[in-house]
Amino acid sequence: MPGEIKCTVTECEYNQNVKCDAPMIQVDRNHASNAKSSDETKCETFKRKM
Repeated sequence: MPGEIKCTVTECEYNQNVKCDAPMIQVDRNHASNAKSSDETKCETFKRKM
């Protein structure tokens, strides 16, 4: 994956030292038809650590 994606959600399986290590990420709108800020988006790639 080019570049680095910072992620502070340490409960996620893909979080490695505050960086996303997922092979692909998917970001969707969070209850908004037209996102205007990051609060209106969400990471769908999240997978809770076991």
